[in-house]
Amino acid sequence: MDSQQFTAEPSSNDTAERGRTVGDLSGLRSSAAGADRAPLTFDFDVIIAGCGPTGAMLAAELRLHDVRVLVLEKETEPVSFVRIVGLHMRSLELMAMRGLLDRMREHGRQRPAGGFFAAINKPAPHSLDSAHPYLLGIPQPVIVDLLEEHAIQLGAQVRHGCAVSGFEQGDEGVTVWLSDGEQLRSRYLVGCDGGRSTVRKLLGVGFPGEPSRNETLMGEMEVGVAQEEIAAKVTEIRETHQRFWLRPFGEGVYSVVVPAGEVSDRSIPPTLEDFRHQLRAVAGTDFGVHSPRWLSRFGDATRLADRYRVGRVLLAGDAAHIHPPIGGQGLNLGVQDAFNLGWKLAAQVRGWAPETLLDTYQAERHPVAEDVLDNTRAQMELLSTEPGPRAVRRLLTELMDFDEVNRHLIEKIAAIGIRYDLGEGPDLLGRRLRDIDLKQGHLYGLLHRGRGLLLDRTERLTVGGWSDRVDQLTDPSAALDVPCVLLRPDGHVAWIGDDQQDLDNHLSRWFGKPVS
Repeated sequence: MDSQQFTAEPSSNDTAERGRTVGDLSGLRSSAAGADRAPLTFDFDVIIAGCGPTGAMLAAELRLHDVRVLVLEKETEPVSFVRIVGLHMRSLELMAMRGLLDRMREHGRQRPAGGFFAAINKPAPHSLDSAHPYLLGIPQPVIVDLLEEHAIQLGAQVRHGCAVSGFEQGDEGVTVWLSDGEQLRSRYLVGCDGGRSTVRKLLGVGFPGEPSRNETLMGEMEVGVAQEEIAAKVTEIRETHQRFWLRPFGEGVYSVVVPAGEVSDRSIPPTLEDFRHQLRAVAGTDFGVHSPRWLSRFGDATRLADRYRVGRVLLAGDAAHIHPPIGGQGLNLGVQDAFNLGWKLAAQVRGWAPETLLDTYQAERHPVAEDVLDNTRAQMELLSTEPGPRAVRRLLTELMDFDEVNRHLIEKIAAIGIRYDLGEGPDLLGRRLRDIDLKQGHLYGLLHRGRGLLLDRTERLTVGGWSDRVDQLTDPSAALDVPCVLLRPDGHVAWIGDDQQDLDNHLSRWFGKPVS
């Protein structure tokens, strides 16, 4: 694909929000005689810093639209430990939309979708609005490997042992300096490089919030006492300490979580003696722990980037937001960022994006992150051993016996209750559409290519000049209680109705000008 063919002008933010980081980029800045300027060439359309789940997912989404992508990952080897994480319902739906779910399930274990909120043990309510009403526990390195493999199969380039060391953006592109001294030119740069994001820091985007007040030790190790003794002691301690558990992991290994004695430098890993000391302090015994597989610590720092976009540089995943791991939302939130951003950034690169499309990334995802930060703050308070929070926890435990309360909290954690503000309309507008039955199978099977979809029950509407970006299925028997829906590539409902002119207006809003 010849980058000189892509002549899309930057949106309003591109020219008004330039930021200088290092170096000089006069060669990328537009001249006064713009009409006489030779077309610029770029090494890549998008450079992504970080090949974790967010970066790998974003790369794959961009490649579905033939965008030239380079992903830079500073680590040369996979992490030395295997942490089990959970894919919640919305993330499972996204994997199904791209044909990845079966591969994920081969490596994971399903568990009921209950007990998420503040570890309050309540079963999931009946008839959750998803074809995948469960949590999939899966090793995080496996998720990363599968998503990276998917991106590479689609044509993304991934370089390990290489990171962004500096960049500068201009009106039409970004020059990126790599840690090995190489210089590359790209149309856009996306920081998916974690909570200590180099891209965010160089960009000068604020990261307000609260530092860690509490720290927790987590690791996997063998124990020296019987399982029955461990289970009895854990049950006793968890009456008052929710941040404490020893769970069998297989082959005599236990996952161990215990409150740390103080907040310390997270760059310094804890020692086995730290675990022994804290286990004795909390439980009165260290359970004879020995032979650790891995040891780590995490805090409850909570921060949210002021902005997700400055000109041609964007942030996603932990680079844009961090929060305590309670509820297991972090990885899911990042993957969902990538799913929202991917098709919009691809549209900008390919030249058909409406003027404000890329701005909707922050408009939609920033409030979602705010909500996640708030619910993790609330959950952390409910883990406190103080009398006040414990009383609130008992009250909430009672309230969760009401189906509406339990359902609301599970939908919040699992991200299936999100509704983007797309204007006035039926409640379904702005929400994701579940995987409904169709005459051709299931809805999500039609979304593997990352395109929009018109689902028409009237048999008289058409996508017309948008057929290069939007697919169409006419199915009067579709399991919908509305005449027609227009789905964005991320599966959210962009329009509901039965009028062709109204449909055309919304196609223009989300998919740009039609091809004549």
